[in-house]
Amino acid sequence: MKSKHPLTQFAAKHQSLLLVLIGLAVLIGAFVAATKSNMANIQSTLSNTTSYVKEQCNHYARIQLASETKSLMRMTESCKQIVHQLAESNTAADETVLQRCAENTYVSGVLLLDPQGEILAQYHAEGQAPADLADYLASPALRDTVSYPEKRYAARFYCEDGSEVDLTAARRQDQAGLVVAYYHTTVEYLDSFSLSITSMLSGYDRENNGIIVVSNGSDIIASNDPTLIGSSTDDLEILRKIKAEGISDKLTQAKQGDGTFARYLGLMERGRDCYVYAFLPEQTVFRSTPRTMVYALVAYLILLAVTNAVRWRTAQVYHDEQIQAQIKHANNLREKNEQLIRAVDQADRANAAKTSFLSHMSHDIRTPLNGILGLLQIDAAHPDDTALLSANREKMRVAADHLLALINDILEMSQLESGEIVLAREPLDLETLTSDVFTIIEQRAAESGITMVRDERSDPMELPYVYGSPLHLRQILLNIYTNCIKYNRVGGRITTRFQCLGRKNQVVTYRWTISDTGIGMSEAFLEHIFDPFSQENVADRKGTGLGMTIVQNLVEKMHGTIEISSTEGVGSTFVITLPFAVSEQAVAAPPPPDPTASLRGLHLLLADDNELNAEIVRISLSDEGATLTIVSDGQEAVEAFQSHPAGTFDAILMDIMMPVMDGLTATKTIRAMDRPDAKTIPILAMTANAFEEDAQRCFAAGMNAHLPKPLQIDKVKQTILVQTKHDPCADPTPSQKEDVPNDR
Repeated sequence: MKSKHPLTQFAAKHQSLLLVLIGLAVLIGAFVAATKSNMANIQSTLSNTTSYVKEQCNHYARIQLASETKSLMRMTESCKQIVHQLAESNTAADETVLQRCAENTYVSGVLLLDPQGEILAQYHAEGQAPADLADYLASPALRDTVSYPEKRYAARFYCEDGSEVDLTAARRQDQAGLVVAYYHTTVEYLDSFSLSITSMLSGYDRENNGIIVVSNGSDIIASNDPTLIGSSTDDLEILRKIKAEGISDKLTQAKQGDGTFARYLGLMERGRDCYVYAFLPEQTVFRSTPRTMVYALVAYLILLAVTNAVRWRTAQVYHDEQIQAQIKHANNLREKNEQLIRAVDQADRANAAKTSFLSHMSHDIRTPLNGILGLLQIDAAHPDDTALLSANREKMRVAADHLLALINDILEMSQLESGEIVLAREPLDLETLTSDVFTIIEQRAAESGITMVRDERSDPMELPYVYGSPLHLRQILLNIYTNCIKYNRVGGRITTRFQCLGRKNQVVTYRWTISDTGIGMSEAFLEHIFDPFSQENVADRKGTGLGMTIVQNLVEKMHGTIEISSTEGVGSTFVITLPFAVSEQAVAAPPPPDPTASLRGLHLLLADDNELNAEIVRISLSDEGATLTIVSDGQEAVEAFQSHPAGTFDAILMDIMMPVMDGLTATKTIRAMDRPDAKTIPILAMTANAFEEDAQRCFAAGMNAHLPKPLQIDKVKQTILVQTKHDPCADPTPSQKEDVPNDR
C-alpha cells in the first residue's frame, strides 16, 4: 500500500487544525451572539417591567394628590358649615356645641380662637389634639384669616407617627375670632397605599421578571421580595451602583456584595415621587447561552459532514470537468485571439483614418482660412474696386460657411461619442418638415445639375403629427441628401420613396428610401462607412468623413435603423426606418417673417465680453433702427438693468460665457428682482454654445430664446420682434426711452 506524500500529510494536518479553529470560532461567535441576545432580551424585559411599575406608581401618586385636594376642599367646606352653624346658634360655643358641629360635618376636631390666637374652646374626637397641631395654629398665614372674611386657610401636615392631618381655618361670623377644623388620618389607613403597590408587585415572578424594588428615596416601600421591604437601597450593591449611574433605562452590572461571586444585572426608572429598580442574577440572564453554543456546535458538525460529502462527490467528477474546462478554455482562447486580431486591425484602421483625418482636417481648415486672409489682403490693396470687394465678400462667406460646417460636425461627433446629445420630444408636422428639407435640397441639387424625384409609389402621410426631435431628424435627412449630391454626377438623379410601415398602439413607423445615380461605393468601404473619419476616395475629400457616423448615432438614439447598399458606378441607396409617437393635435406652423418690419424704437441691452462681436451686433441692429446699451459682463448687465427705470429696455441680448458673472447667473439674478419688468422682459441668449442641451440650460435659467453664434442677423431680428411683440409704427414712451447710451 502506497504511503501518502509528505506534502499531502502536512496539508491534512493543517486542514484538521483549520477545522478545529473554525469550530472554536463558531463556538465563540455563538457565545457572543447568545450573550448579546440575552442582554438585549433582559434589558427589554426589565425595561418593560420598570416602565409599567413606574406608571402604576405615578398613577397612585396622582390618585393621592387628587385625594389630598378633595380632602382639603371638603375640610374647607366643613369649616364653612361650622362657621355658619355657630352664627345661627343662640347658645355660647362650648365643647358640646363643638362636638355636635364636628359630628355634623364629619371632622376629627374643632377649635375656636380669639383674634390673638388664644384657644377659647375645643373638641377632639380622639380625646386630644394631634402632636404638631399647636405649631400650625401659631402660623401667621392661619392667623391672617381673621383679618379677611373671604380668606380660607387649608394645609396638610404629617405627624411623627406617620399619620396625616388636614387642617382648615375660617373667620367667625358671630364674633371676632377663628374657627379651626381638622381631620386626622391614621397610619393604618395610609399604609393601604404601600400595600396596594406591594400586592401589584407580588404578581411578578422573581425568576423570570427579576426582583423589583420601589423606593421613595433610600427607603424601600414595596417589592416582590418581602424581605427587602423597609430596608434601604444602600444595603444592596446592585442598587447602589444603579443609583450611582443615575441614568434611567441603562443596564448596570454589579456583585451581590455578600462575599459571594454572584453578579446581577439591573436598571432603574425614575418616577414622579419614587424610584423603580429591577435586577436579575447573571446565571438567570445567560442560562440559555450554553444551550445555544451546543446547538451551534451541532450545526457546525452537520455542516462539516455535508461539506465533506459534497467535496467527496465533487472529487468524483473533477477530472471530467477539468478536461471539459481545458477544451472550453482552448476554444475561448482561440476566439479571443481572433477577436483581438480583429480589434487590433480595427484600431489600426481607426488610427490610420484619424491620422489621415487630422492631416486633411488641417488642410481643410487652413484652405478656407488662407482664402479668407488672402481675400482680406486683396481688399486692403483695392479699397476702391467695389465690384472686387463685393465678389470677395461672397467668397469669404462661402469659405466661412465651410469652416462652420467642419466645426459643427466635429463638435457634434464628440458629443455623440460622449453621450451628451439629448434628443428633444416636441410635436412636429412630418409632412411640413420633409417638404422643407426637399425644398432646400432641391435648390442645392439644381445648382449641381442634379434632378430631385419623388417616387410615385410613396404612401400618403396619413399621420403627419408626431412627437420627435425636428432638429436632428432634419439633420439626418440633410446629411444623406448632401452625400447624394456630393458624390453624384451632372445630369444625375436623387429619388425619394416614403412608406408608412404601420401603426401599433400610439407608435407609427415610417421609412425613407433615398437612391442616387452617383459614383457608388465599394463593398469593402461599405463595411466601414459608419466608422468616424472614413472616406473612400481620400484624394478627393469633400467633407469631414463624419456625416454618416453622425447619422447612424442619431438614428440609433431615435430607436431606428439605417441600411445602405451601393454599386460602384451605379449609385447608392439609403433606407432609414424610424418610429414616432403619434400626436393627436395638429402642429401650428410658425407665422412667416415680415420682411418690412424693423426694430425702430426698440432699446436693447447687449451683454458681450467680446468687443468685435458686440460691435457687429451693434452695427447690424442699429441699421435696423434699434438703440443699444452695451456692457461687457453679466454683473454690468444686472447693474444696468437695475439702475434704469422699469420699461427702459425692451429686451436683453445676453452672452453666456463672460467674466465676473456669466449670462445664466445674470439672467437668474434679473428674474429674481422685485420690479414689474423683471419677470417679463425678454432675455435672448446669443452664444457659441450651440447644442440642444445648451439651449435647454438657457431656458431653465429663465431665458426666452437661444440664438447660436455665428449670428444670422435676420433670425436675430425676427426673434426680437416675436419676443417683444414690437409694433414699429408706435412711438416709444419718452419717460422710459430717454438718456440710454449707445456704447459701453
